[in-house]
Amino acid sequence: MVVKSKKPAYFAKLIELIQTCPKILLVTVDFVGSKHMQNVRMELRGKATILMGKNTMIRTCLRQAMADNESLNLDKLLDVVNGNMGFVFCHSDMDEVRTIIQGNKVAAAAKAKVIAEKDVFIPSGPTGLDPSSTNFFQALNIPTKIVKGAVELVSEVKVCKMGERVSASEAVLLAKMGIKPFEYGMVIQSVYDNGSVFDAKVLDITDDIVVSKFLNGVRNIAALSREIGIPTEASLPHMVSNGLKNLAALCAEIDYTFPEIQQLKDFLADPSKFASAAPAAASAGAPAAAAAKAPEEEVEEEDMEFDLFG
Repeated sequence: MVVKSKKPAYFAKLIELIQTCPKILLVTVDFVGSKHMQNVRMELRGKATILMGKNTMIRTCLRQAMADNESLNLDKLLDVVNGNMGFVFCHSDMDEVRTIIQGNKVAAAAKAKVIAEKDVFIPSGPTGLDPSSTNFFQALNIPTKIVKGAVELVSEVKVCKMGERVSASEAVLLAKMGIKPFEYGMVIQSVYDNGSVFDAKVLDITDDIVVSKFLNGVRNIAALSREIGIPTEASLPHMVSNGLKNLAALCAEIDYTFPEIQQLKDFLADPSKFASAAPAAASAGAPAAAAAKAPEEEVEEEDMEFDLFG
């Protein structure tokens, strides 16, 4: 009876948080201990609320609230409720909450049958283990030698491979050597934002990336439009520019002009008129040019005096 009395309160709290916090991070908490969870909660105090619960309870709550909260699109949220997961309801900036979650990781030892999250290497040299531990290395086909009463690795060895399960021998060996190769913490899997659910990788997309992708698409459209001869908004500036260049080239050889190319025609008729376009720059550059020319002349004189076969 005590357990049943807690369900309505949990259901009410979950729906209230979904209604009041339009941005939610859905996280998995595999291998996250209670002390670690407590530290994360303390850092997120005032910025976010963490709510954990059994998947069956969460699904039941969402199904019951669908009819009364159609605008929340709880069916999309229901589809991503699986595994050892929980909710992080953001009260402030989502990026700040995400940074805190990703920054809280705890080093952990390798456990048997756990999928390795990265490659694990043991460096060559002394291991600090006595010769009785040689059988562990032999089970993993790791070459060793005994130096001064201790086991020493001949070369660097990869013990665990990313994406593969850690064997019992590998876990015992790493534990004996005091190596904690993995880091565990909350992992953001999905994001719920105002009724839409999308993968957490979308949060890595910055404004610069969006602008770059957009400009690449515009360039491709412009190039395709120019190739097939169909004008579009992307290719029209290039078409106008090329058309103006063609008109300028044509009118340069005939007695016809228009305002846009008049300056070009004047330059072709008398280039000396434009010699005074930047008198200040020319006068300022003259001493520098003379100074640069003088060492050149001296170098040339020295080169003339140098005789390779003298």
